[in-house]
Amino acid sequence: MEQTIYFQDKSLTFSRVQAPSADFVIPSEEAGSLTRAKVLKIFETHNSLVALSNEPEAAFRRFGEEFTGVEAAGGVVVNPRGEWLMIRRNGRWDLPKGHVEPGESFDRCAEREIEEETGVKARVLRPLCDTYHAYFFPPTERWELKRTHWYLLRATELQSLVPQTEEGIVEVAWCNPTQIDEQLKASYPTIRRVVEALRSVGRR
Repeated sequence: MEQTIYFQDKSLTFSRVQAPSADFVIPSEEAGSLTRAKVLKIFETHNSLVALSNEPEAAFRRFGEEFTGVEAAGGVVVNPRGEWLMIRRNGRWDLPKGHVEPGESFDRCAEREIEEETGVKARVLRPLCDTYHAYFFPPTERWELKRTHWYLLRATELQSLVPQTEEGIVEVAWCNPTQIDEQLKASYPTIRRVVEALRSVGRR
């Protein structure tokens, strides 16, 4: 099974086959010993990398050893009108999510973070997908690899929308399908991946 790590708008995918969208291919003899430094160097001139491997999950795990692992959860909240809950932070539209607290389950974390970031109480209906996001965290001076567990949730009541401004959230909105498509154009690729997972559920 292939695994993708996002570095903001850039991506590194460990796969058995070359993806048509990739603009740089790392051969299989190098994938097992791939380093973060090499990937960051390639990202200076390319946006989408594929590391070929007969064992992509094993190569992914080895690469992940260069990072501190972080667990998070969040999701897509749907209301009775079929609208989705989105937040705007750092100039982009996003989905609510946050770090898992000690002893907390992933689904409970998603419900808690959504309420904290938006003011909306919601309950998990089903899991959607997991995404991986790599970034440098200045306060601890370390590279982190965040795995976010994404869920589909339903709003239990239509409360007032309250953005968690201390977390940099400047707007919370219920979005119809047309608005969602427009906002995804300038969103993060991880968010587009979550939306793809949700829409694939609807096509089954």
